[in-house]
Amino acid sequence: MLLAAALIAAGNWGWRWYTQHGAEAASALYDQYEAAVARDDTARARDIAGSLVQRQGGSIYAALAALQQAKANLTVGDFPSAKAQLQWVAGKSQFPELAAVARVRLAGVLLDEKSYDAALALLQSPPSGFAADYADRRGDILFAQGKPAAARTAYQEALVAAGPQNPLRSLIQAKLDAIPAAG
Repeated sequence: MLLAAALIAAGNWGWRWYTQHGAEAASALYDQYEAAVARDDTARARDIAGSLVQRQGGSIYAALAALQQAKANLTVGDFPSAKAQLQWVAGKSQFPELAAVARVRLAGVLLDEKSYDAALALLQSPPSGFAADYADRRGDILFAQGKPAAARTAYQEALVAAGPQNPLRSLIQAKLDAIPAAG
């Protein structure tokens, strides 16, 4: 009985050490990633982001680096890499808020590819706090599909969900105002 208690205690200590060590390693790697970005060393940043995803995929640092790297890839027109990183965060991240951000951004990439149905499929059932973002992106997709009435409805939903203090409210309103009145 005493031996079992000692083994359990040792196992708990070992697990805490392992998870703490893993978090510290991920944090250190993310610091290196940020330094590479600050130096504008895109190749190094890309390599470090890949290492974070491979070696520390369950950490918040891996998800953050993948999101940032996806944005950098979109900026230079590397859509396949950006899409892969966003798909990874949307599907593998253990952090629902980051996965939600990735889904909105991935829907934007799919919109650019004219993969409207796939983009809309990503935006079903928004998590708490993301209803405005999801509805706004749905409006963009529906408008691109040539469905102005459905886009108008989505933008109206986005305005309601955004509330009066949301900084995106004026952009959503501008999109809504740009849709010709039905009739």
